[in-house]
Amino acid sequence: MTQSLTLDKKRIASIDLLRGLVMIIMALDHTRDFTHTTAWTEDPLSMQTTTPVLYFTRWITHFCAPVFVFLSGMSAFLQSKRKTKKELSVFLVTRGFWLILVEIFIVNLIFTFDISFSVIGLQVIWAIGISMLLLGLAIWLPFPVIFAIGILIVLGHNALDFYEKDHKGPFNHWYELLHRPGFNVPFVGNTRLLILYPFLSWLGLMFCGYCFGKLVSDRQGAARKKLLLITGFSLILLFIVLRYSNEYGDPALWSEQKNGLFTFLSYMNVTKYPPSLLYMCATIGPALIFMAFFNEAKSGIAKMISVYGRVAFFYYILHFFILHLVCVILFFINGHSLSESNSANLGVLFVVPGEGVPLWGVYLVWIAVVIILYPLCRWYDNYKTRHKEKKWLSYL
Repeated sequence: MTQSLTLDKKRIASIDLLRGLVMIIMALDHTRDFTHTTAWTEDPLSMQTTTPVLYFTRWITHFCAPVFVFLSGMSAFLQSKRKTKKELSVFLVTRGFWLILVEIFIVNLIFTFDISFSVIGLQVIWAIGISMLLLGLAIWLPFPVIFAIGILIVLGHNALDFYEKDHKGPFNHWYELLHRPGFNVPFVGNTRLLILYPFLSWLGLMFCGYCFGKLVSDRQGAARKKLLLITGFSLILLFIVLRYSNEYGDPALWSEQKNGLFTFLSYMNVTKYPPSLLYMCATIGPALIFMAFFNEAKSGIAKMISVYGRVAFFYYILHFFILHLVCVILFFINGHSLSESNSANLGVLFVVPGEGVPLWGVYLVWIAVVIILYPLCRWYDNYKTRHKEKKWLSYL
């Protein structure tokens, strides 16, 4: 989803590897969404109904969205090394606007197969798009101001949890776009919005990624690794301390459960919609440590994984389409007719709550989809490499 970073070869390797890894993990969660028997009936993170394996299957995918957004910010700064401020601003604003259109018209169509667009979901592509657009305007501000805004949002946005907790009645829809998920929001005609990714905290994370890009680009070798390790472990420490206090940083409090394992699962069950401070600490911290230790990964497996990272947007669109086709096949195998495709009234056609495959089947489908996509991603990666003169490819 983000531009490939082009400062030095070692850094490209570590960042593409990280991005590729989270792209693969992301497909696991979406495979579960489309094919698992309980995907539409139970919360995989609920302490009352989950199992450790199901919990982990969902929780590990928490890394995906924040890594995308953070690396988008880093990429934006690194592009400033080869673009004028005006060129970068225009690119970020136009690409951000383009991503919003892609979310509304392409991702939603592929995700729902509903040509009437009865439901439009605003998910991660929307969050990246609106954040990128606003970053494109903000880069004209002094660097310390951008940094201050990013840190203020990331550290302070959970103060709104206290307001939301005491709020009576429905929230304003503009506020839902900003900080609280909104369901069944009127849009145009009979179309309704599903606001899964309120953008405020994602914007703060992208601003922080932009500023961290400067810090990383100013350092090489051991100095860069030290920065990544110190920052990564500091975020993890902040997570441990704040989470243990159970006072600030996440609206969902942890509690003692039936045994130590489930108490730990409750402790780690942080909020994604919108991403809390603790959610961002628990994901970005380990991601930075990964970048530090895998800076020179050159194995064949690392190179294969990196392919997915270099064509993340291409992969993202295709994997949704393939997974929904799998869902359609399961729908007809279970004896349903075309007229029943929206019988559940979920806004996603060919999905029947309670039907699907067991968790082991989810893993088999996930692995198969990732393998199927590899030759397509490799072809597209080679195509982009051979046609760097085609500027429109930077939008894909």
